[in-house]
Amino acid sequence: MTQNFNVCLTSVTLNFTGKNIHLYRFKKKKKMKKLFMIMALVVFMACNTEPNNPFVTLQGNIENAELDSIVILGRNFEKHIKVNDDGSFKDTLKVTDGFHGINTGKSQSFLYLKNGYDMTVNFDMNNFPESIEFGGNGSETNKYLTTKLQFIEDENISNYSAFFEMEKAPFDAKITDLKQRMDDMLKNAKGLDSAVVKMEKDANNKMIIFFQDNYEKEHQKLIGLRKGDPSPGFSYPDQNGKNVSLEDLKGKYVYIDVWATWCGPCKREIPYLKEMDEEYKGKNIAFVSLSIDKMENKDKWLKMIEDEDLRGIQVLADHDWSSDFVTAYNIEGIPRFILIDQEGNIVNSNAPRPSDPNLKEVLNTLEL
Repeated sequence: MTQNFNVCLTSVTLNFTGKNIHLYRFKKKKKMKKLFMIMALVVFMACNTEPNNPFVTLQGNIENAELDSIVILGRNFEKHIKVNDDGSFKDTLKVTDGFHGINTGKSQSFLYLKNGYDMTVNFDMNNFPESIEFGGNGSETNKYLTTKLQFIEDENISNYSAFFEMEKAPFDAKITDLKQRMDDMLKNAKGLDSAVVKMEKDANNKMIIFFQDNYEKEHQKLIGLRKGDPSPGFSYPDQNGKNVSLEDLKGKYVYIDVWATWCGPCKREIPYLKEMDEEYKGKNIAFVSLSIDKMENKDKWLKMIEDEDLRGIQVLADHDWSSDFVTAYNIEGIPRFILIDQEGNIVNSNAPRPSDPNLKEVLNTLEL
């Protein structure tokens, strides 16, 4: 369900010569280039131009800064910027115009940088990247993109199976609504130059075309994943090496979180998932976190379980994106949440995420 287009666009998941900047993460096909585009989630990347000022000036202040430097990553580009004792930083960079990662060592987000920008970036280390604020030349573009990406996350567009499983009438209504809201967002954005506006219009249109062109084929694939159908099973090792299967959990409702340690939106759900596990402790429901980290990253997975005090049942899939359970559910984007009943049948193959108040409403209707 992925396509490449010969235009100046990129997906929000970037790979810079082996350095992954994971904003939203999607399954990558082997045939795809290092810099690729998932049409469900396109945002613009400006073509390279040569401004009057051939450098970016980047400065800002970090609250609760307990780090010596931040790292800016781009295509064939890496720049360490010193952070002073008071949390301030300033440097000049010569970049290839486009998306760059900003990494604090613990978390990462993105910047859109263009030579000629003179931009401030302020944030709180205790709430990064949510607290990030932009100022100066280039700020309006970055504010717009931050809003756009938040919209993408809020609408769960990365989980495009949730769209394709809809019947045709509600699907059409949803796609029409998405298009209208994206168009309004772009129309109301201030300070964007005409090239940015043109590329965003093109990106939005291509996203809508992607959904419309793939609906019939993908809808047919998902017919067997409806409420009441038997769920595909799994049998994967937990952090102690003991295999846990869906069959072992029969007699309980099962809420499955498909995630990975590198997935930012997945990690943002962890506190809410821990709250759910605590609130429903002793009830007839099991919370399963099914990681699709690669096997070579098993130690990183184990460390996160310990460092974050992860609750519930933690298992590691055997072949990451190619694991049987993942492919059976046609999972192309994470996080993905699945709710299964006591008999092993699907309640919701695209269940609300833990941060969504609707999840409690759903669980409270069950006989737990």
